[in-house]
This record gives sequence, structure tokens and C-alpha cells, in this order.
Amino acid sequence: MMSAALIELSGIERVFHLGDSEVHALRHLDVRVAASEYVAVMGPSGSGKSTLLNLLGLLDRPNAGTYRLAGCDVTTLSAKEQARVRSERIGFVFQSFHLVPRLTAAENIALPMILAGIAPPRRAERVARALRDYGLENRANHRPDQLSGGQRQRVAIARATIMQPALILADEPTGNLDRNTGEEVMRLLEGLNDQGVTLIVVTHDGDLGARARRQLLMADGVLEQDRWRSPRVD
Repeated sequence: MMSAALIELSGIERVFHLGDSEVHALRHLDVRVAASEYVAVMGPSGSGKSTLLNLLGLLDRPNAGTYRLAGCDVTTLSAKEQARVRSERIGFVFQSFHLVPRLTAAENIALPMILAGIAPPRRAERVARALRDYGLENRANHRPDQLSGGQRQRVAIARATIMQPALILADEPTGNLDRNTGEEVMRLLEGLNDQGVTLIVVTHDGDLGARARRQLLMADGVLEQDRWRSPRVD
């Protein structure tokens, strides 16, 4: 039996205007994702998967349709209210890490808590735990340019999860990593999913997408297939 819905998209449309032309990035999209699911959004460049990621992450708004997150219609919220929901409920992991270059690993991890106004003692405790959990204790005071790709992505995952979100959105999370390091990163993300965090991975990599229990296959802004597979075997 499927868990309660975390994400409900109904009739989502996203249109971009380029000069005199209209580009329909998403067309009447209906998707339901249950809490704790592991979903891969797949498709070629221009299929709409990145637009979908931005909408799910409240980085963009649809032109039409409804997006409910944990039962709340987030499409009707103000920009400030959306920012609060994003901070509390959604974690992002990007291909290019998106770490702040001048901040140390510990400071990058702490950043979401600073923005949320969490008190310094609590921040320090949670950062110390995250550094231990992700094997970064001896890299706490290193800036991103002093870290390997795998270490940078571990910092990014620690930052994405420090606010204990219900949803992690991962955009080509292994794209800048070698095979072994990419495997390590995916095991970290899948471990979070095993703990009940909903994981949505956006990728054009068929092998990466095949790891998920469910694949949403996009083409020209349309959901062409909603495919389920047997649970992964580690």
C-alpha cells in the first residue's frame, strides 16, 4: 500500500516566452510521489526534467496547475513563504556542488541553519555530527578548492540534509565524479532514502536512473512513462 502523498502535481503547465515564440517546457503534468519514495526523473536535454526539478524545489512557479507539498498548496504561497518551506522541507544536491568558495566545509554545512536563525550552540552540535557522519572531520576547516570532488559532494549532501528535510532533490549528483566516487555518493543518498527521506534524482544516465524504484520518463515536456521496478539489490 502506498504511503501518504508528499508531492501532488495536478495539471502543471510551464511556458517560457522566447521572443515571439512559446516553449512549453511542461504540459499538463500530473504526478503523485509518496513519502519515502525513490524516484528518477529521466529524459534527454530539453525534455523538461530540469524545469520539473525547479518547480519541485520551489525555485520556479508553474503557469497553471497545482503543486501540493505535504498537503499544502505551495503554488499559492508568497515568495517569502516559499523560501521558508524550501528551507525547512527541501534539500538540494547539484552536479556542480554549489558550495560557497570562501567558506570552509563546516561553514558551508552550517549555512542553511544560519539562514533559518538556529542558535550557534545548536548549529555547532549538528555540524559536528554531520562532519562525523560523512567522514569529513579532518576536512572541517578546508575550503572547497582544497577538497576532492567526492569530499565536496559529501559536504553538499551534509548541507542539504542539515535541516532534516522530507525531500532531497539531486540534479545529476554524480556528473562530475569518477565511477567509484559516484557510487559512494549514491550509496549515501540511498542510505538517506532508506531512513525515510523522499529522494528524487534527475538524470539522463540510464544506469543511474535504473537504481531507483520508480522512473518518470520525460520527453518534450510530457510524462511519457511512469515505470516501476523491483526494489534495488545492493
